[in-house]
Amino acid sequence: MFTGIVEELGEVVRIDRLGADAARLAVRGKLVTVGTGHGESIAVNGVCLTVVDVTGEVFTADVMKETLDRSCLGVLQPGSRVNLERAVRVDQRLGGHIMQGHVDGTGVILTREPTPHWEVVRLSLPSDLSRYVVEKGSIAVDGVSLTVTAVDERSFAVSLIPATLALTTLGAKQPGDPVNLEVDVIAKYVEKLVIRS
Repeated sequence: MFTGIVEELGEVVRIDRLGADAARLAVRGKLVTVGTGHGESIAVNGVCLTVVDVTGEVFTADVMKETLDRSCLGVLQPGSRVNLERAVRVDQRLGGHIMQGHVDGTGVILTREPTPHWEVVRLSLPSDLSRYVVEKGSIAVDGVSLTVTAVDERSFAVSLIPATLALTTLGAKQPGDPVNLEVDVIAKYVEKLVIRS
């Protein structure tokens, strides 16, 4: 489980394609590799990946077809900056919101509107996810826990404070750039329970 509080900006070191349906990703993360070993989980741009190996400040993880199909990890290149977060421990505070690192789909940044103290970013919203996104609800964008400030059937908006702009990849993303989206898992469970009733 993750909370969407990015621990550090990492850098993709290498991507080894393993045929058409898999890849091995090597990522440099000075903070997230401390005390991390084989089998532990690290979210890379919001995607939960299992650590295969750690060498110094670089960890490697395998990425399967399902993950490549549902996320933006397939567009990463060596040198790409990525948001990194280790799985939360049971005794830690939940600083953001409950996230699984199971990306539901992708969106695209549509507009950015800077203001003196924050920036409003509007993103596209896949139609099959729109029912789970509500104003003042939580959503993860590239693994960053954010509050929805506005939503319609095709898009939603978030407001980014200076710390988010400086400490995550969202500060550098531009209109047209793809992002990973994870909706609130509680909304999905509630929907299933209501439908079954």
